[in-house]
Amino acid sequence: MAERGVFNLIVCPSSEKNPRNTEADIIELKDGRLLLGWTEFYYYGGSDFSPARIAGKISEDKGRSWGEPFTIQENIGVMNVMEADFLRLKSGEIAFFFCVKNSGFDCHPYMRKSFDEGKSWSEIVPIAKFHPGYFTLNNDRAIQLSDGRILLPAAFVPNIYISSKLVSLCFYSDDNGRTWYRSRDEVSLLPDSTAEEPGVIELEDGRVMMWMRTSLGYVYRAYSLDGGETWSKPESMGIVSPRSPQTIKRIPKTGDLLMIWNHTAGPRRVPLTAAISCDEGQTWGNFKNLEADEHQTYAYPSVTFVGDEALITYYCDHRSLKLKIIPVDWFYE
Repeated sequence: MAERGVFNLIVCPSSEKNPRNTEADIIELKDGRLLLGWTEFYYYGGSDFSPARIAGKISEDKGRSWGEPFTIQENIGVMNVMEADFLRLKSGEIAFFFCVKNSGFDCHPYMRKSFDEGKSWSEIVPIAKFHPGYFTLNNDRAIQLSDGRILLPAAFVPNIYISSKLVSLCFYSDDNGRTWYRSRDEVSLLPDSTAEEPGVIELEDGRVMMWMRTSLGYVYRAYSLDGGETWSKPESMGIVSPRSPQTIKRIPKTGDLLMIWNHTAGPRRVPLTAAISCDEGQTWGNFKNLEADEHQTYAYPSVTFVGDEALITYYCDHRSLKLKIIPVDWFYE
């Protein structure tokens, strides 16, 4: 897409030694630099069960160029670590979430913190310590509510080999990430229909909306009145989507919601589309494709707002990580 004001960059290209770079997040540091974290697969194949670490890069020019890669989180799993997720806490430090995958029966979320803007990271805090099974996180998902509660949405299944039974839930912390609790409710759909890869956002009326990837051809949502502990019965948003994830963020400049997802009824993850909601997610408009090349696929977006720009990362063909920088006004044109 060659449009005025839009910047494109393959920020982490794949290679023979590095066959896949996916699931990224970006956070703005206090000095204005940007920290990018992503899942870096370093062994031939690059499947979800291949060896991977969380790698990082720094940009000093708002994302137009990036320094050399370095390791943020080494692989401490039998299989890998995946799903970079940064969150600036109200107390000032950076929380960093990721999954440690040991087997198809054992994948769990963990958290570390940085008190020096990513130069070093604290000891690892287990989030689902007393809960056996297979938990999945997505990149760019954790949020902190206005009352200080941290919410980390996740999907769960006893083992990944019965992935058709995935359900969605939240972990929450009221002490800045020291201790974690699992929501009382699990959000599930029809038998053998998945409710997976959830995200959450706090609405203006104080409710929390969870959205989720499903196998029903549409995006579904549920609501919580108690900060993520219990959830309403899920309902369709009326937004067509294949079995692929969505990202929803509030635009600081306007207060509206921005959604990035694959707007198609087909199974392939193309196009990658943006839409705006001016009524807290009830209806969506201003549909615009970010990518539409039918020869490629695009998925697992992250969105970070820096000034009046949206920095959006996503994978291309399940191999290379792309960054697109778009002026916020573009979404309304």
